[in-house]
Amino acid sequence: MNGKTVKESNVEMTELVLPSHTNPIGTIFGGQILAWVDIAGSISATRHARAVCVTASVDAFQFVAPVPVGHWVCLKASVNYAHRTSMEVGVRVDSENPITGEITHVASSYLTFVALDHNKKPKVVPALITETPEEKRRAQDAQIRRQSRLKLKTELAKK
Repeated sequence: MNGKTVKESNVEMTELVLPSHTNPIGTIFGGQILAWVDIAGSISATRHARAVCVTASVDAFQFVAPVPVGHWVCLKASVNYAHRTSMEVGVRVDSENPITGEITHVASSYLTFVALDHNKKPKVVPALITETPEEKRRAQDAQIRRQSRLKLKTELAKK
């Protein structure tokens, strides 16, 4: 199986924050952003695996800025690391003021997706080809996060 480059998994989505997406103070619900992050991540993983991909985990998610109604939410996603049947996808979330053009970082997250075959069983995914120093760094960091996730899973299973 041939590998695929990071750029082959790139996803860019822009969503308009509508009143139905917001809480009583006029800023977006965190769950709405999480839903969009999951969609962007799923598309990225599917582009890499060319198979149905399901969310296996979402790492800790911290919101660093609110997003008011009327602003745009801009999501950028790509595969950071591919293991045997799973992939880590990084998603960056920014907001954009449509009038001023000001960009504000809102959150970043790492999600793990598993590719499935037609029997809904894990399927081997292509290797990830990293081309730039930044892509190589992100792949190395993703491997460290993967080991941390596996260690935590093992520790929790002992209880």
